[in-house]
Amino acid sequence: MNYSYKGKILISTPDVSGDIFSRSVVLIVDHNENGAFGLILNKKNSDVSSSLKEIFGFKVDVYEGGPVENDKIFFIVKGKPVNEFFIEINEEFYLTEDVQTIVNEIFEQRLSPSDIKVFSGYSGWAAQQLEGEISRKLWTVVEVYNLDYTLPNDQSLWKSIMQNLGGEFLLWANAPEDISMN
Repeated sequence: MNYSYKGKILISTPDVSGDIFSRSVVLIVDHNENGAFGLILNKKNSDVSSSLKEIFGFKVDVYEGGPVENDKIFFIVKGKPVNEFFIEINEEFYLTEDVQTIVNEIFEQRLSPSDIKVFSGYSGWAAQQLEGEISRKLWTVVEVYNLDYTLPNDQSLWKSIMQNLGGEFLLWANAPEDISMN
């Protein structure tokens, strides 16, 4: 493997429609010769979010991390790691699956709910699968994008990034979700 997409943002192209990746913004958390692991940043799961609000007593937005293992919970956290079980995303953010520690840190008020983003499931690619999808232009790779991964985001994030890319991406940003309706 010559190149890693770790830390890059993937923007789905309009060719990806009708599934969870339609108009998705994906952060690639890890990528190596065995495959890739990422999280969809802009697809909220309203049902799970409502359930967690009832449990915790405060609003918790849960995002669809991807179609793989939806029973697993992942957290992107802003700040210094609170345990040794984490993957560094960059100097400001890390990923962990340690639900108990994150919940304890929030209840002990050592971690603010605004400094975390919760995901159900993840996006995964086998060896060379992501590279193939990128070469078939199913994804646009954004090399550098200043984004707070813990901010609440919705479909407007996809459109905003497309508009910032300019050129042909402006056409995609303004196209209807069902391009056959154009």
